Amino acid sequence: MNSRKVCKADFTVHTDFQPQVKQALLARTGAGRHAHQRWLSVIAMLCFLFAVALAAQESHLGQRPYFGWSSFSEQTINSSFLTQSNIAAESDALTASGLQSHGFQYINIDSGWQGSFDANGRPIPNTATFPDIKALIAQIHKNGQKAGIYWIPGVEYPAVVANSPILGTPYHIQDILTVPYTAGNAFGGSGTSPYHYKIDYTKPGAQEYTNSVVALFASWGVDLIKLDGVTPGSDSYNLSIDNRDDVAAWSNAITASGRPIWLTISWDLDEDYLSVWQQYANARRIDQDVECEGDCSKLTNWPRIYERFRDLPGWENASGRTVGWNDLDSLELINGAADGLTNDEKRSALGLWALANAPLILGGDLQNVDSFGKQLLSNDEVLAIDQTGKPAKQVLDGDLEVWVSNLGDGTYYIGIFNMNATVVHATIPWSLVGFRYAAEVRDLWTHRELAPSAIGFTTILGAHASRLLRVRGLGTPISSPATSYEAESGILGGSASIASCPACSGGEKVGNLGLGENNTVTFDSVYASKAGEYLMEVDSMTIGLRSYIYSVNGGLPQTLNCSGGSFLLPASTTVPVYLEKGLNAITFGSPVSYPPDLDRIVISGNGDFPAPSTTSYEAELATLNGSAVGEFSNYSSGLAKAGNVGGGAANTVTFSNVAVAADGTYQLEIDYQTSGPRSLFMSVNGATATELDLNGDTFNDPTPVVVQVNLHAGSNTIEFSNATGYAPDLDRIVVAPVV
Repeated sequence: MNSRKVCKADFTVHTDFQPQVKQALLARTGAGRHAHQRWLSVIAMLCFLFAVALAAQESHLGQRPYFGWSSFSEQTINSSFLTQSNIAAESDALTASGLQSHGFQYINIDSGWQGSFDANGRPIPNTATFPDIKALIAQIHKNGQKAGIYWIPGVEYPAVVANSPILGTPYHIQDILTVPYTAGNAFGGSGTSPYHYKIDYTKPGAQEYTNSVVALFASWGVDLIKLDGVTPGSDSYNLSIDNRDDVAAWSNAITASGRPIWLTISWDLDEDYLSVWQQYANARRIDQDVECEGDCSKLTNWPRIYERFRDLPGWENASGRTVGWNDLDSLELINGAADGLTNDEKRSALGLWALANAPLILGGDLQNVDSFGKQLLSNDEVLAIDQTGKPAKQVLDGDLEVWVSNLGDGTYYIGIFNMNATVVHATIPWSLVGFRYAAEVRDLWTHRELAPSAIGFTTILGAHASRLLRVRGLGTPISSPATSYEAESGILGGSASIASCPACSGGEKVGNLGLGENNTVTFDSVYASKAGEYLMEVDSMTIGLRSYIYSVNGGLPQTLNCSGGSFLLPASTTVPVYLEKGLNAITFGSPVSYPPDLDRIVISGNGDFPAPSTTSYEAELATLNGSAVGEFSNYSSGLAKAGNVGGGAANTVTFSNVAVAADGTYQLEIDYQTSGPRSLFMSVNGATATELDLNGDTFNDPTPVVVQVNLHAGSNTIEFSNATGYAPDLDRIVVAPVV
């Protein structure tokens, strides 16, 4: 195909369609009267590099993540939403909203548009809902936008039965299928009677069939294809269904079509095959759907946003202009309370997506964009972060997370996120970020210049709130000692065992942890030169959500919530940990649920890192009486909760060692799960119980409530019960000072 033509198209996309974002980037670089010339020079160089890359691989079309909207979120709450008239109305609404001038230009038609197959076995629209899809896409283009469409690998049953001839070849559909018949994607069923049939790309006519499908989409004017149900991934983490050859074939078909088309593959991809995803796709979905899809009454909720914070560390080094982008799914930001997020949670979500350089794909209804959503998505300083091509790295995990994008010229984008519902006072030393002191600090939510600081940044954060900064950093931080401890050299208990891991630090890892108190690994010789707060890097491996319960010197169990896309590729995350002077023992496991496999830990610092102001206590680790029981819970902290609480005076959960340093009033966050109204009775240190009337959408996702309690210095007891009625399930409690 014509590389110059495509480069011209890409030039148009990334200069003319995002003028405000461009101006924000120019402002960051101190643009003067020759700024536009410099911008064009940069674009010309990028265009040249793009053309060179394109000659080798069509999937390098996406030099930056795209901005747009997808129909799927709205489809999850309105089953009749997906129609041509509604998509046309959303396209018009995007134009009217003003968001298009800030870069939002893709209109993506998700699953459900297809009705049957043409004479060559290619999917064609349901004429009742999409009477003229070509005219719809023409309207989208007339609005200055681009059109996306959804499809899946393989061939569906009706086209297989029809055994249609493949366009331009002597072959038929049944000639190109894997024999014996097997499922063609994650939706394909199982056995020899799948609904979606696998294509064997070693057979003549196979690539030509996929070429013909993409050519049909191109003839309609499609600019983006979302290829869904791709494995390994999509909840099928084995090679019994393997779509790697499909992804390559679709990429090749896009090249053959002669049309520049973005290719996104979905969902929850297996990171072990990252090189394939990077080679052939512009973006890959690294996690589950962000939508509740019936599990809650809104489009999404905070636990599903938090899942992205957990997923991303394992993929943070995998994205960029030449290898594609990490897709975090849709952003539910535009429809007020219907989105299921508070305004602070919406800021935090957009901040993470932007720092990750993820595609910004809006969900919801563009015809009802509220004022806060419009304000949020018109913030060109924040949107510019997403376009830098410098995805952020997580430098601190736990109840307070810090993510940093280093642009390489002394400029840093820094996101500070409160993962709890308590209000917190947070201090972040600049040494954590990678420099000694700050010459300039700008708040990107408020567009205000802040006073520079020589030591670090201090802030107060509300529930699930964040600060997003642009900082000019100077100097190299004072180096601090770091010591690595291999898991396979630790003391293994119970079922814990050593396994080979070529990508791990010592070539081995420890697995089979958890699901019992004794299935642990203990690092028994962790040295600290003095007592104090250190940083502990934990290198772990998992597919999907998992959590460690760890303790230092037999003290309070602490939680590290993780996720990942591979059991073979370590992901690093760092938390603060208090160590005594001399040798310390740190034990990892989980009495109730599944921890990740463990490669190693690395202890660094001089014992002077700011100590966390919050302390968490897992309900499943509390004293459970009567019928109360610890049980698996996928979205809960620690991957477990306490269930069967209440319904009798004996069925209680007691936190018997809630420790604080001084007498006083404290914030108490209670994370609970219920579907409908239930009551908890809370007693502190044996006092008369207080009734808490609680409500929620689901027993799967925790909901927080924050109350104030009086605690005394030292150890306190907090008991939850309901003698006469059923109580909610309990995930955890968090204790924090009143700020």
